[in-house]
Amino acid sequence: MYFLYFDPSMGAMIVQAIVATIAGVILFSKNLIFKIKTFLGLNKHQDDFYEDINIDDSDVDKK
Repeated sequence: MYFLYFDPSMGAMIVQAIVATIAGVILFSKNLIFKIKTFLGLNKHQDDFYEDINIDDSDVDKK
């Protein structure tokens, strides 16, 4: 008969692997769903954050 010994570091490694797997699946599925929605045209157009900033071309040329 074989008995397996799991020390605390092995348990932490198993927990870390489970958490990393869950996080990877969540991030991969979010990216996949975003690409599918974009392909089907279901994503709402997000406004550009920088449209509110008014910089004249003359201000840029002065520097």
